[in-house]
Amino acid sequence: MGSIVLDQRQSEQATASPDSSAVLYRNIHEAFPRVIRGEGSRLILADGRSILDAAGGAAVSCIGHGDRRVKEAMVAQLEGVEYASTMFYTTEVCENLCRELVDSTDGQMSRSEAMEAAMKVARQFFLEKNPPEPSRTQFIARKQSYHGTTLGALSMGGHASRRAKFEPMLLDNVSKVSPCFAYRHKGPKESDKGYVSRLADELDEAFQKLGPGNVCAFVAEPVVGAALGCVPAVPGYFQAMRAVCDKYGALLILDEVMCGMGRTGTMHAWQQEGVVPDIQTIGKCLGGGYQPVAGLLLHKTVVDVLMKGSGAFAHGHTYQAHPLACAAALAVQRIIRKEGLIRNVATLGSLLSTRLDELLSEHPNVGDIRGRGFFWGIELVADKSTKRPFPATAGVTSGIVELGLKEPYCVALYPGTGTVDGVAGDHIIVSPAYNTTAAEIEEIASLVYRLINDYFASNMRVHSAYHSPAAPGATPASHWQYATVDDMAVGLTSGSRHAADEEARAEVDVLNSRLEKTTQLNKKIQACLGRLEATGKSVRDVSGPLSGETRRLQVLGNNIDSVLAAIERIRQPADSKNDEEAIIRQGPEKAGLSNYLNSIKRLNKALGDMKASNLRANQQTMADLQRLIVLGNTQLENSFDKMLRAETPRSVEPLNFITKNTPFPLISPSSISQLALMNSYVSGNSSSENPLIKIYAEVRGPYLSQTLVNLAYASVNTAKKKSPDAVYRAGTNGMGMYARAMEGIFLAEHENICSIFMRQDWGPVFQTACQAPLAEMARTIRELNNHIKANLSTDCYLAYEITEIISSLSNNLEARTGELKATLGAALKPVRETAKSSLGELLEDTKRKVGGIQALPSDGGALPIVSETMKRLQNMVEFLRPISSIMVSLGDGGWKSGASASGNMDAIPSLASFDIGADGKEIFAHYCIDTIDALMLSLDQKARTLLKGKSVLGVFLANNVTIIERMIQDSDLKPLLEGRLSALDSWLKKAKAFYSEACKDVSIHLFDVIHTNRTQRPPSGSSESVSIVKGLNSKDKESIKNKFQTFNASFDELVARHKTYNMETEVRQMFARDMQQMLEPLYNRFWDRYHEVDKGRGKYVKYDKPSISAVFHTLY
Repeated sequence: MGSIVLDQRQSEQATASPDSSAVLYRNIHEAFPRVIRGEGSRLILADGRSILDAAGGAAVSCIGHGDRRVKEAMVAQLEGVEYASTMFYTTEVCENLCRELVDSTDGQMSRSEAMEAAMKVARQFFLEKNPPEPSRTQFIARKQSYHGTTLGALSMGGHASRRAKFEPMLLDNVSKVSPCFAYRHKGPKESDKGYVSRLADELDEAFQKLGPGNVCAFVAEPVVGAALGCVPAVPGYFQAMRAVCDKYGALLILDEVMCGMGRTGTMHAWQQEGVVPDIQTIGKCLGGGYQPVAGLLLHKTVVDVLMKGSGAFAHGHTYQAHPLACAAALAVQRIIRKEGLIRNVATLGSLLSTRLDELLSEHPNVGDIRGRGFFWGIELVADKSTKRPFPATAGVTSGIVELGLKEPYCVALYPGTGTVDGVAGDHIIVSPAYNTTAAEIEEIASLVYRLINDYFASNMRVHSAYHSPAAPGATPASHWQYATVDDMAVGLTSGSRHAADEEARAEVDVLNSRLEKTTQLNKKIQACLGRLEATGKSVRDVSGPLSGETRRLQVLGNNIDSVLAAIERIRQPADSKNDEEAIIRQGPEKAGLSNYLNSIKRLNKALGDMKASNLRANQQTMADLQRLIVLGNTQLENSFDKMLRAETPRSVEPLNFITKNTPFPLISPSSISQLALMNSYVSGNSSSENPLIKIYAEVRGPYLSQTLVNLAYASVNTAKKKSPDAVYRAGTNGMGMYARAMEGIFLAEHENICSIFMRQDWGPVFQTACQAPLAEMARTIRELNNHIKANLSTDCYLAYEITEIISSLSNNLEARTGELKATLGAALKPVRETAKSSLGELLEDTKRKVGGIQALPSDGGALPIVSETMKRLQNMVEFLRPISSIMVSLGDGGWKSGASASGNMDAIPSLASFDIGADGKEIFAHYCIDTIDALMLSLDQKARTLLKGKSVLGVFLANNVTIIERMIQDSDLKPLLEGRLSALDSWLKKAKAFYSEACKDVSIHLFDVIHTNRTQRPPSGSSESVSIVKGLNSKDKESIKNKFQTFNASFDELVARHKTYNMETEVRQMFARDMQQMLEPLYNRFWDRYHEVDKGRGKYVKYDKPSISAVFHTLY
């Protein structure tokens, strides 16, 4: 960056002075740099610095800064209404935003208020449920958590330093359990399952201690943000917490204000945990920083209770659901969805993780790097091997972040403290915008690496001092403070340095005095030790024999105890086998699912212990345990099958849902939690493929097929034609309804799958469950394709419509689930190929039809094939969107026989096969011009062969051109073909040239010879006709009489022939006008000169000027 010179006024505005500002800053004594604008991933400061915003503020900015689309949406909302109280009104933008998010939502103003609202709605749920449970007033949250700064939200949090000042004012009905923080709290040899089990037991004990019927909800962040630095839970943690909550009937509240709305690579962070919360808080990335907006997402079970109860939520604010905030949030969410930014987060999030790990994992002060998506925390430690943190007074993260804002780094990171216990511990958070590019990820990783390296390198003495032993009586914090002050003392005056030296000498004197006293004490201690040694020797001489015998007895006793313990351990599985067998025999339904699963776990553990002992005496017991485990797993699979079948109807009527625009039914939440618990155990203990996947597909697959099968039949039946010549009309086939129903039921099924199975199983389960209905759709499309091929000229439009419908279905499902695009592409392939080939075939068919005509109308009338061809092009415009897509895949001119034949018809279209810059509408316009040119060329060739005479040929061509022009002007073809009809103009000129040949033949008779070599030019006016005729000799007079007679005959014939032609109105007027403009001036001149040759008898001069003008007017 180049140097920037500011004038005095600009310099004063570059930072906000705490002394002169009216703002109550977070840090009253700090001068903050002033931001003047934002551009994408960067913030521009008043002093000219361009800061790379790698933190997104506090993980807020998700689409970058300065997006005009959001600004335009807000301005558009201001044009409507700027504020409406939710006590009386709603707004369209609020309704649209809520519909965008979930079925029911309650918009709030900030993170803290979202948590307050969640606490209130949880309490109201238990007051209004049937029967009510008013005793549920207790909440359980987690230590070292942070949920907001209002007193209610602060009570829910467990961050010690944030709570300290307000502790006496906080609620006393919130208990705390340990967070899921594997880096610091998981044992060195403890497995993930063991760690989760320990935390689940701790939560269970908390419920028991408070009273199972007194707890309202358990509150947690899926990925802990500000408090711990982007700590995700270990696999299975939230499923275990959900199971405990369900066991005691409490709600699960997940705080996703910081980690939700796409930040971790999925829309909601809980989608990666295999659970669905009852209440979810959202914020930050909901509005992306463009407006302060947050809210709640409520599960249907909670909403149903409120609707059946008071029907109102007892919570509200003046600015709740503010239209401007809703408009901004809606625009942000639509941008995220339209541009596929969550997928970018998932893809580039792995790159960010890899680069941070590669650059920083070996750094001696980087303890841990953790997170998901675009939400990564870096924990900083004083000692990497022991994980010892820096003291809170060191200010490590604030120092790093402040250094990062300076040149040459210019990068913004999010600082965090209290990582270890709410006071000590440091971390920084990297949370860039969702549209961050790969190049910017590389830049962020490189800057973070340089920043951390440079910070610790420049503060080496500080960290060396912290690692060295502390002075007597000094705490680590004071030692750190001393080193820091010493490190920063460079540049003091000599007087200050002398005073420091004197103080150091005084301290040395004190230490020397203490050292002398210590030496004297050591001598006294040595004397005491000598006397004690002598006394001890006497005691040992007496107790020696007794001690040896006692020791032998103790060893024998210990050996006996060890043998008894070993026997007990060996007998324990055998003794407990009967108890476990009783539970297994009862089955999960009678024994209770949790008890049943714990029994199978105990059997697995016992079997593992016995295998480790490898005793021959255990072989029979091991076989019995193995048999019980197999039986238990089989019964668990049967129970999964039974419960799933109970929740699965044979089919539902899809029209009830798509016509009312309501979602398809889901598996009930109670069954979902039970099924998810079963799957959690089976997937964790299955060495091969999860057997529940096959069971799920076998149960739900037929339900999906039976629900959709009638729509498949309807799609085929509605394609049948009552009349062979009937042309397909848009929307008359059932495929549209079929696709809408498939999309709705597939999305509902995907939601079920995400709630039951682990994330890695979502794709395989969804693909397997949808396999049968997709096969039926593929069969239906093939049958429709056969019908279209058999009726290509009338039903090619159905191929275009199906192409659009299935492409839209594929894109929607792929955007929401990430699956089925290839399967639907393969199913659509036959119809898409038919649609592509139809364009060339229809063009060739037009040529063949014209070529097969044996006779043309003798009166020059137009052929029906012209109207039919233009009608086909008009119909194609109704399907312009799919045709444009097909045109892009074909390429300009791809419909021609040579180009079509050269394409690979077996390949499914891919992005590489498209010209990205091509305009499908432009190419379709070229196709229309090619069709018209081919039609006119074929008609011209046929007319030249079958029609006799140029006049009728001109009439024939002009009639056809006029019909084409009229059908373009009167249809939606006009904007596409406007300015491209020069070819038609040339055909029209050719037709006029043919027709004017006859006029030229007639006009020859009106030419005479004028001698211009005489002394005076002969007069030509009508009044001079007498003198002109007198001046003619007899031979010239006879010639003039013959010309009049020949003209009369040829003109009458021309008029009669003109009236016999079958002309379009525009053609008749055009040719009549041309005849009049060519012949009338010539005749009038000839009549003016020579009409006296007839002397008014009418024998030679048949028409005077008015009468011939009247004849011309009869031609129009």
